[in-house]
Amino acid sequence: MLDYPSLAALAAVLREGGFERAAAVLGVTPSAVSQRIRALEERVGATLVVRSQPPVPTEAGARLSAHMERVRLLEGELAADLPLLAGAEEGPATLRVAVTADSLGSWFLPAAARFSAATGTLLDLVLDGEDHTAARLRNGEVLAAVTADPAPVSGCRTRPLGALRYLATASPAFLARHFPQGVDAAALAAAPVLRFDRKDGLQARWVEETFGHPLAAPTHWVPSTQGFLDASLAGLGWAMNPWPLVATHLAAGRLAELVPGRPLDVPLHWQHARLGARLLEALTREVAAEARRSLVPPA
Repeated sequence: MLDYPSLAALAAVLREGGFERAAAVLGVTPSAVSQRIRALEERVGATLVVRSQPPVPTEAGARLSAHMERVRLLEGELAADLPLLAGAEEGPATLRVAVTADSLGSWFLPAAARFSAATGTLLDLVLDGEDHTAARLRNGEVLAAVTADPAPVSGCRTRPLGALRYLATASPAFLARHFPQGVDAAALAAAPVLRFDRKDGLQARWVEETFGHPLAAPTHWVPSTQGFLDASLAGLGWAMNPWPLVATHLAAGRLAELVPGRPLDVPLHWQHARLGARLLEALTREVAAEARRSLVPPA
């Protein structure tokens, strides 16, 4: 049988991003956490954690950590039905979910708020790019994810949510300054562009699809969805902004499209562990309902 205190130590190290933080959560010493994981590694005959900063799971470690997170979720649901089973120190169940920064900033939070209000569940939201959140689910870091990857993760259910529509936008003053003769490939090569991080390829993708040219332009790095919008409004650069965030600014004339009628739609999917767990199903219903209100319907 599996040693669940050792599994809990493994999951805590990966969830908290370090041995000391895991020890604080578990109420033991970092040495005790290390000893538990070492004993578990000896038990299964494999290295489970690469002891880097932050610690990285091996394939076996990711599978065991994912198993422990599922156990925690199921035990939390059981404790909610049978309160006397829960220890005095037990709090509300926590769901760890990977979500894109743009989804979090534009449409996901109302679903999260309704879910938490109805169930009392806490959420631990992990941010990553839409092309990378599925990896978080695959390696056991999270139990559900908003992702652009339609390929089902093993042991998970997947459903299309619709597409998050992006528009290439800038302030009218920025357009007048950098595109006095109109928007073309040459002008785009000289105009400052905003990028979220090194994984962000939306701006380059839009230029490639609209003009058939790669994008090589002066770049401002702004790692915040709200910062992207504020920087666009301030005239720092042009950017692909989610339509739900810019609709009112476009209507008021504070922003304008670089090329009207040329949106970029990014299909999103919801994937979650195939647990049959009540909490995951409840969150799925709220996410799907909010997606119907805020996203472009799936093709």
